[in-house]
Amino acid sequence: MHLAYPAVLAALLFCTGLYGVLARRNAILVLMSVELMLNAVNLNLVAFDVWLSRAAEETLHSGQALTLFTIAIAAAEIGIGLAIVLAVYRTRGTSDIDRLRDTAEGHESDTPDTDTAATGPGTEKAEATA
Repeated sequence: MHLAYPAVLAALLFCTGLYGVLARRNAILVLMSVELMLNAVNLNLVAFDVWLSRAAEETLHSGQALTLFTIAIAAAEIGIGLAIVLAVYRTRGTSDIDRLRDTAEGHESDTPDTDTAATGPGTEKAEATA
């Protein structure tokens, strides 16, 4: 098998993942797209490892070892990422990335602050004299 076949497949997977990261609004779909991109990199690592091992006298299979390391890191990343997304969904009620970005920048001022409504101008003077 030629090196071009897995390289083209990996490029298609990576482009699909990149489109998913840039176009999706749901955080879980973004995590799935990142996994697609990592799998494309893994496919390239294994394909080039096999291609280079045919040309070289010694076969170290370092690409396959690096692929196993990448799979382990990706599993940890998806576990932590999913836990963060679930925690944010429980507190905010949404996993929409645009809404989460707006609340992080402080644009969520729809509700009045209850602390300033409870305190009036007389309470500051009373605290200053006490």
